[in-house]
Amino acid sequence: MRTLLTTCFIIGCLLLALIGCQNEIDIRTAQYTVNGQKVYITHCQNCHGEKGEGLGNLYPPLTDTKFLKDNQQNLACIVKYGTTGELEVAGKKFNNTMPASNLSAVDIAYVLTYISTKINKGKEIFPLNEVEKQLKNCQ
Repeated sequence: MRTLLTTCFIIGCLLLALIGCQNEIDIRTAQYTVNGQKVYITHCQNCHGEKGEGLGNLYPPLTDTKFLKDNQQNLACIVKYGTTGELEVAGKKFNNTMPASNLSAVDIAYVLTYISTKINKGKEIFPLNEVEKQLKNCQ
């Protein structure tokens, strides 16, 4: 019994130390990324691929960090309302329609964070308040 209590105490101390080492931003980024992966798999993966590689000449990849950076202020609008017309992504031209989504602002924040952190190996979170701000300014 004493060994069990000692083991539980040690495990508890280790967990507390691990949690104490992470700051709030790291925990929030991890939360957004995990939730974003679920949204991505459900709503984006069929067209953009498992790793964001796109689908040939039909659907653009999500791995072009220059495109994402250049369009950062409009990404939430693209996800929410879709897009039509020609886009140049990763040096290729795409001219298909991306349909509008029924995603909430928080789901958009999650999926954009997933694309930024996991697909593109970045560290940037797309906070909910920024997504909401972008959605108010969509044209």
